Amino acid sequence: MTRGALLGAALVLSGAGALAEGSAYTPEEIAEYAADAGLVPAQLTTAGDAEYGEYLGGECTTCHQQSGDSNGIPAIVYLDDLTFRLAMYAYKAKTRENAVMQMTAGKFGDEEIAALAAYFTTLDVE
Repeated sequence: MTRGALLGAALVLSGAGALAEGSAYTPEEIAEYAADAGLVPAQLTTAGDAEYGEYLGGECTTCHQQSGDSNGIPAIVYLDDLTFRLAMYAYKAKTRENAVMQMTAGKFGDEEIAALAAYFTTLDVE
């Protein structure tokens, strides 16, 4: 498991970090996590349009509950921006297992992933 994958797993468990102002990540760390995931740093730091993310996120909330309940499907409202993006890119690259998520993430480009991250990281658990 790469350092980026380990960081993502640790962040899921801790709920730590975000790429917004006051980020817990240095530019060097972000560059390293991007390289570990086969990405460029801009894919992890480009600002997303939360309104566009809300529009796109309707499909996500069919399975991922805003309440944070999992019922076997992981909650995404607890994820920080970096963890969300790393997960989406891992599904897109098919390095993270789940056929439904691989198909779903595979149809999103960088702008859409950034928008979804911007939207879901602003939500409060209902």
